[in-house]
This record gives sequence, C-alpha cells and structure tokens, in this order.
Amino acid sequence: MKCLLLALGLALACGIEGIVIPQTPRALDIRKVAGMWHSMAMAASDISLLDAENAPLRVYVQELRPTPEDNLEIILRKRENSACVEGNIMAQKTEDPAVFTIDYQGERKISVLDTDYTHYLFFCMEAPVPTAESCVMCQYLARTLKVDNKVMEKFDGVLKTLPVQMRIILDLTQGKEQCRV
Repeated sequence: MKCLLLALGLALACGIEGIVIPQTPRALDIRKVAGMWHSMAMAASDISLLDAENAPLRVYVQELRPTPEDNLEIILRKRENSACVEGNIMAQKTEDPAVFTIDYQGERKISVLDTDYTHYLFFCMEAPVPTAESCVMCQYLARTLKVDNKVMEKFDGVLKTLPVQMRIILDLTQGKEQCRV
C-alpha cells in the first residue's frame, strides 16, 4: 500500500512539472536557421490555443534572425482587431542549443524538434495557459510555400512522439490564412 501511494505521489508530482519535448538528436546550428520561413501547419494539445483568429498562439512566423549572442529573434505576424500586425519575440539561448526561453505571457520554452535547414523546421512552444495541465503548440515551417506532403507526414509523425495528444488544427499548405501586413 505504501508503494502504491508513493508511486501515485511521484506520478502526480512529475505530471505537474511540465511536458518534456523530445528534440532532434543532433546539435542545432543556429546560423543555418536564419532567414525567411512560412508557417505551413499548426498543431496544439488544446484547440483553444489556435481556434480563433486572435487565439493566443496563432502566430505566423516570417523570419528567424540569430543574434551574435546566439539568441534568436523571431519575426512574426498575428491578427489583432481583424488586422495583421507584425511583431518580434527574442528567444534566449539555453544550455541546450535546440531550446530557447521567451517571455510571452510568462516565461515559456521553445524547442526545435527537427530541421534540415533548407526545407523545413518543426518547433513546439509551451502554451501561455494558466492551468495545472501543460499545453503545447507546434508549427511546421517551410522555406517556400511549395507543398511537400512527405514533410507534412513527417510533421504528423513527430507530433505522435510527443507526450501529449496533438491535433493539426491549421493546415496552411493550401496558402490560405497567411497573415499579411
């Protein structure tokens, strides 16, 4: 009985810690991700993160700019009051070259899951939702707007490896919905 209670207590304590997002096994070369990108698909563990035009994580990445300090400036667009507005977020490097922290409605982590640097990049971000349950949003970025079904399938496969159930909520491969300033 004591072992059962201990196991239950550990499971609850570990569950509250947050979600561990597995990353690509190789080190991320921050300089190679520099440049223009297009949001091709968005997925989330909680539909409310993306369902409305002004949902908290419904952002369209436009460009990634590494800084001399190996931080990453993210240029993005987001709908506010029915208009597209451009903004930027400074992602601070961590000890892990594929993980960054940002201050967006509280401190959050961004993890690069996979990239080939020339065609696609997959990343996930902890959601700014004040709940005990951790929520995640992921995106598939591409260098061009050309649809690559194999990469979309790979993105779907990567989502299945995450410790939370993910749903692709926005498939932008048809060119719809891109926020333009």
